[in-house]
Amino acid sequence: MFTRPLSRSLAQRAHRKMALRLALGVACVALVVESGCSPTAVAPLVILISGDTAGWIVPCGCTSNQSGGLLRRGSYVADQAVENDVILADSGGAAGGTSEYQRWKFQAILSGEMAMGLDAHNIGAAEAALGAEYLKEVGGDTKVPFISANVRDGEGKLLAPAYKIAARGGRRVMLIGVLDPKFASGELQVSDPQEAILATLSESEEEVDTVVVLAYLPEDALRTLAEALPEVDAVVGGPTGQTVPPTMVGPTLLTSATNKGKFLVHIDVAEAGSESTLSGKIIEIGEDLEDDQKQTTNLQQFYARLAERDFAADETGFAQKLPAGLPVGYGVAGTASCQKCHEDDCQQWEESTHAHAWQTLVDKASHVDPDCQRCHTTSYGLPDGFRSIATGAARQNVGCESCHGPSQAHVDNTKVRTPFVAAEQCIVCHDRENSPEFEYDEYWSQIEHGTNASGD
Repeated sequence: MFTRPLSRSLAQRAHRKMALRLALGVACVALVVESGCSPTAVAPLVILISGDTAGWIVPCGCTSNQSGGLLRRGSYVADQAVENDVILADSGGAAGGTSEYQRWKFQAILSGEMAMGLDAHNIGAAEAALGAEYLKEVGGDTKVPFISANVRDGEGKLLAPAYKIAARGGRRVMLIGVLDPKFASGELQVSDPQEAILATLSESEEEVDTVVVLAYLPEDALRTLAEALPEVDAVVGGPTGQTVPPTMVGPTLLTSATNKGKFLVHIDVAEAGSESTLSGKIIEIGEDLEDDQKQTTNLQQFYARLAERDFAADETGFAQKLPAGLPVGYGVAGTASCQKCHEDDCQQWEESTHAHAWQTLVDKASHVDPDCQRCHTTSYGLPDGFRSIATGAARQNVGCESCHGPSQAHVDNTKVRTPFVAAEQCIVCHDRENSPEFEYDEYWSQIEHGTNASGD
């Protein structure tokens, strides 16, 4: 029986490591006698853990210096595998939503993780929100090794195995997954994480050298869990908002990678005598990393599927909504309708990047992705606004109504005002992620038109 009071776990690991060294030594002695070989050292062991990818298979790309993306993550993993034995896991939160489009993207992310050599993927909040039946289905289709020790379906059965053993170079690492109980739903039961972990350790008969818990918990709960579990070697989590640099909480390493997959937790497992010591660091998945070819192929395959499917706006979860209380008639008229009365303003627009926003997507082949379309089209998902590529050619680019709102009622009767305060619409797309240095006055000077400096 595998029990994990700290003293016994250290003794067990020491015994296993001594046996492993003895076996390696005997094997090498035999080879020396037979062929004159010299003993071969076991490669260093590295554990890499991602978290909270939140649907970001690639960074948006609307500004420079954006971090994240599976293409760069795959490159870092491949680089580490050159000289190390690598164990790769995800602490959860990979999906960006529950719409049909987001499910497709989630599956593409899982396929990318599998191409990197994924060992385990914890069920986080975003995964749980997709539902038990879907997770079982997608797990079967993609062969993704989901784990969770405390998430059960409506019948009380674990949704996935409680743990996964990853073995490298004779070393065995147990990866256990847990989710915060606040993400329970009518369909899913989520039990106490600490109790689930201790039960898993108690019931397992596996011999392991290292135990790592993937815990989708907020930072305060994550720290409390680490303090309560000297039996485990590391607790790695999300969603913590910001990364948590590796720090020791008693004998347990605590850390977290989060924020749209921009970071990885890198844990080095070093052997000193009969014990293992863990040290870690946070790796930013930045521009210095090249695009991995396998991940590039995975992205291209995803884009090809999107091009064939051509999701309508109302299938993506991104469709805009009109303000409540507007009368009937606030459909999109199109920029051409504005030119009749606002010729000078429209000329200013023609010379702006807004007027060519769609082409910037085409140049990157990302025009098929609704996540990009929503900010590079006019009135995404609104009445008579951009709906899909097949039906939306006239609504490509960021037209007048992207800022002023659907204006058919205004075109029909100029005494009827346009529904949006234009100055308030900028941050819908020019948010902190896509335009981290956005300043209204500076940006407005590039598109200034009309006589009202507020842009109304």
